[in-house]
Amino acid sequence: MTQHSVAETKNNLSELIGRAEKGEEIIITRHGRPVARISALAPLPQPLTDADLDWLAERRKGRGRIATEDAGTFVSRMRDEDWTR
Repeated sequence: MTQHSVAETKNNLSELIGRAEKGEEIIITRHGRPVARISALAPLPQPLTDADLDWLAERRKGRGRIATEDAGTFVSRMRDEDWTR
């Protein structure tokens, strides 16, 4: 963890962000008092790919059917057929 004044931070922002990306925590001070922190964010989750969805579908087989109609159609069908279970 290193400390830098607001002026130092303004002059070296790109460098400090690079250091934060590598895991270093940067404290920004004003008049010698800590006022802010620069640190790396947790990595964002990757979006699902078609291969991921195929993998999930393969493992779902035999565990019940997947709905082929939207919820509104399903509810209408239940109402119209006086559907009970």
